[in-house]
Amino acid sequence: MRKKLKNRVKSPTIIKKDIIEIVDYEYKGKKDVEIVIENGEFTSVCPRTGLPDFGKITIRYVPDKKIIELKSLKFYFLQFRNVGIFYEHVVNKILGDLVSLVKPKWMEVIGEFNIRGGIRTTTKVEWGSRKI
Repeated sequence: MRKKLKNRVKSPTIIKKDIIEIVDYEYKGKKDVEIVIENGEFTSVCPRTGLPDFGKITIRYVPDKKIIELKSLKFYFLQFRNVGIFYEHVVNKILGDLVSLVKPKWMEVIGEFNIRGGIRTTTKVEWGSRKI
């Protein structure tokens, strides 16, 4: 059974950041704002067992010239559904993809993953200087 599950696991290389659309931030240079985005239905797959992982991804950022279009972000997240990826790699992948597209002043990605084997895992990574 375990081998059968692992055969369905896809590589993180299938995740394409270009699906994310960006929008001009009309208040650039005028007002800084912190944007908080939460996805409470994030899913990926354990790369060792092939079993599903569930969690909440929170993105917090201070935009410079661009902001993230939310519907396209939803479709970006859906790409992780059958991808075998460790929690620590999830947040780093998301951060790297978003920073390269949006070029924020500051960004943080937090992954709060459901309990597995009695262990709750939270991963957090940030980029840039947080000044509001």
